[in-house]
Amino acid sequence: MSRTPRKVFLVDDDDDVRQALQILLRASGFDVEPYSGALAFLERRKQDSLGCIVADVRMPGMSGLQLLERLAAEGERMPVVVITGHGDVSACRRAFKAGAVDFLTKPVDEQVLLEALEQGFAILDAKRLRSDEVAEVRELLDRLTAREREILDMIARGWATKEIARALDVSPRTVETHRANLAEKLGTTSVAEMVRLVMAGARDAP
Repeated sequence: MSRTPRKVFLVDDDDDVRQALQILLRASGFDVEPYSGALAFLERRKQDSLGCIVADVRMPGMSGLQLLERLAAEGERMPVVVITGHGDVSACRRAFKAGAVDFLTKPVDEQVLLEALEQGFAILDAKRLRSDEVAEVRELLDRLTAREREILDMIARGWATKEIARALDVSPRTVETHRANLAEKLGTTSVAEMVRLVMAGARDAP
């Protein structure tokens, strides 16, 4: 699996800070998309954008914390690093409650910021991997017939062949034939692995 593109959405109304951070981040290999405020970011960003957000706390119109809380309420999954020149415990707790990856005070330690972003991208990479796994499992399950899927669900609930046969009013031999087909299509005879596939297929992609 390829890594998530290293795009950083930099949201800060201070021109000097924004310029300095752009230079640092681009020199560190990140693709930087700068915004002078939270509202500008919300208006101009593409809905399918993926990356990490670096947002200042105190900005006119909408603060960084308000931006973070709005994104969280909308189900936005991009990690956010909050930076501020006026940090306090209350703001810090509010940021983490809304899902911030880190809360940094100005002047920002460059190495700490880079480490926070790498943590954010690690989160995105893990989510992307889980999403890919769910898609692969659902593709496998889609190959099953309705009866095979019914039997698979029973196997996942711990039912033995004779129990399945009685429930479906078929012979145990018929159930064993379906189990053999399941094993071939799913690539496993392990009940534990079949349980994992059923659970993964029922899970929402992150």
